This record gives sequence, structure tokens and C-alpha cells, in this order.
Amino acid sequence: MTLSMYQASVPVLVHGLTNLKAILGKAQAHAAEKQVDPSVFINSRLFPDMLPLNRQIHIATDTAKGCVARLAGVEAPKFEDVEVTFDELAERIDKTVAYLKEFTAAQIDGSEERTIVLKMRTGPIEFTGVNYLSYFVLPNLYFHITTAYDILRHNGVELGKLDFLGKLG
Repeated sequence: MTLSMYQASVPVLVHGLTNLKAILGKAQAHAAEKQVDPSVFINSRLFPDMLPLNRQIHIATDTAKGCVARLAGVEAPKFEDVEVTFDELAERIDKTVAYLKEFTAAQIDGSEERTIVLKMRTGPIEFTGVNYLSYFVLPNLYFHITTAYDILRHNGVELGKLDFLGKLG
């Protein structure tokens, strides 16, 4: 059995974002229980030169929606990056997951050799579809989910590896 581009992208992205939303839910509950202003978590960062929690969520969702759009050869919707509460961030994740679920295997499969060009600050980078997914999207998504997890864990939210991994099987 081979793994299709659809199978390697949409369900994996949905799973990661679903886990991220659950992690944010635990953080929101923790803030309420400990009577901590939620903005403390939303604006936290691991180091001064790193982005805060809300930006980690913005980038993770942008990465996911951009991935499926590029693989399918369509324009991704633009999100304004204005979410600053747990509820707003959860809504953004929901909106992204709903967008991902609109795509069918027929739209994504066969994109292995599609040329994907990303406009980066340092200049454009060109990928094949499979390399874009494997070497840019998935590592980037996991980087930002992990960083969000680490920001929250560092701030005392009780999270474990299974929160990151989510439902298995």
C-alpha cells in the first residue's frame, strides 16, 4: 500500500491542529483555575527573540491552510492574525480545520511533482509538492505546535506527551 499526498497531508494537518486546540483548552482551564489573566499565556514566549503563543497558532494554521491550497493549486484564504484570546485562537483553528476538510483526495493526489514556490524574506524557494510537504510543511507545523506546547508547559500548564500526540489510532 502506498501513502497518497492527501493521506500524508490533510488528515495529518487536521490531527495536529485538533491536538493544538485541545492543548489551548487545557491552558484556558488552567488560567481560570489559577486565576491568571489569559493574556499572560497568550503573550508568553520562550525567549525574548521568539514569537509569543498567539503567533505560534497563527503560523501553524497558516502553514496548514497554505499547504493544502498550494498542493491543490488554489489560492488560500487570508486570515488577519488578530486573535488574542483563547476563544479567538480556538475559532481560528476550527476555521482552518473546516477549510482543510473541504479538500478531497482528487484535489491533492498527484501533486507530488507540482512546483511550489514560496516567497521568503531571503528570496523565493522552489519545491516539488512532496518535498514541500515533507521538508517544509510538516516540520514547520510541528515546530510551531511544539513551541506553543512548550510555552504553555513552561508557564505551568499541566501537559504531557499524550496531549501533544492526541488520540492514537
